[in-house]
Formats: sequence, C-alpha cells, structure tokens
Amino acid sequence: MPEGVPLADDEVAAIERATLQAVSPERVEALPGWLLPFDHGTVGRAKSAVPLSHAAPDLAAIDEILNRYRAAGLPPVLRLPVLPSFQAFTTELQRRGARCDAPMLTQVGSVAALLALPGEAGEVADAPSGAWMAMYLGPGLDPVDGRHRARALASAAGTAFVGVEEAGAMRACGAASLTRGWLGVHGMRTELAWRGHGLAGRVLKAMGLAARRQGIARVFLQVDAANAPALALYRRAGLQTAWAYAYWRF
Repeated sequence: MPEGVPLADDEVAAIERATLQAVSPERVEALPGWLLPFDHGTVGRAKSAVPLSHAAPDLAAIDEILNRYRAAGLPPVLRLPVLPSFQAFTTELQRRGARCDAPMLTQVGSVAALLALPGEAGEVADAPSGAWMAMYLGPGLDPVDGRHRARALASAAGTAFVGVEEAGAMRACGAASLTRGWLGVHGMRTELAWRGHGLAGRVLKAMGLAARRQGIARVFLQVDAANAPALALYRRAGLQTAWAYAYWRF
C-alpha cells in the first residue's frame, strides 16, 4: 500500500461521519470510538462498523459490534484501516472466522487543486435530475446495486449533483457531499464512449466550485485500489492516499 498522508483523529472522524451522511444508512448507532451504520441495501459503507480513530482499538469492542449487527438481523461487517495499529484487532477477527476483501483507498487533497483542472466545469444542482439518474444508472453498473446507491445519494443531506453534457446529452456525473469541513466525492460515472475526454475532471472541477462557495478547502474520496484509470485521474487532481481499508466479513 502507498505511504499514507498523516491525518489527526478529528480529521479521520470527520471523514467517516461525512461518508455515512453521504451514503444515508437506515440508522446509525455509536460505541466509544465507533460508528455502527445499519442498512438493508447494497452499499457496503452504509452497513459496516467503522472506527473514528486509527489508534489501536480495544479488542473488547468486537463482541459488542458483532452482537449489535446480529441482533439487527444483519451479517456483521467491519470496515477497517490497513494499519499496524489494527493488527491485533484483525488477527482476532481472523481467529473468529472473518475474512477481508481486497483493499480500497481513502484519498485526500485540496479543493484548490480541483479548481486547477482543465476544461469548463460541469453544472451543479441540488437534486438529481432525470438525466443525472439515467447517466448514473447507465450500462456497466449492476442495476440493483445502482438503484440502492442512487437512492442513498439522492436522500443524503448536503449533497450536490454534478453533470457534464456533450453532444446534447449528459456524458459524466458525480455527487458531492459538502459537510463537516470536507468535500466528499461520490458516484463518479462517465459514459464509456466519452472516457478519456476530460469529462470526469470537469465533474471534479464543478464539485470544487461548489465546495469553495461553502468555504470548504479539503476533499476526500474512496476508490478501489485496483481502479487504475480512476487513480490516474485523482493523481492529476492532486489527491493522495491517506489510508487503505478493507471490509472484514463473517
């Protein structure tokens, strides 16, 4: 994994709280140092326990987390940073039969770098239009998963919806959560035939403008560590990996 950008505990907590606001779980419970979202949809972040600090967690939290998810009729899932401080915790999860998925990355950067991206910024709206939904739910996205993700984004407070049109139709889109001092990037999609034309950068630039209007200077996102085209775009946008994380499932 790439070397992480160091963040203070309050920054980590703000990112995780903003993430849950954007994915709109049905409900969220709390334990000391943890958030426990509960949801029956397909969005992993909306139904996995997540720590609010990257300090070594108390192993005693495991039983309470597992019991709460099982009591809710949901399989226990934890979304944990891939860090030495979590080694003892994940070793105990493995002992109990948990297995982890391939890593994802949390990346951070500056709104100023988004504003420096080339091209004209896309259009920003307070709610997803029919064209935005059609673009987001287009080919390449599992229809059931897509509906769950679109519904979560549409119902989240503090989210703006960005689209870029070319040749008379929307060709790229994204959703920007604007909360807790961070711009969160979600729902990035570009029509296959229009990839490589700078449209995703124009979506990010529009998000940056929306963030600047609210006095927000920092940006974060989560991306699959194996998504090379997305990682190349985010490097051009000045984003760096803060930490890797993985889902632990039973």
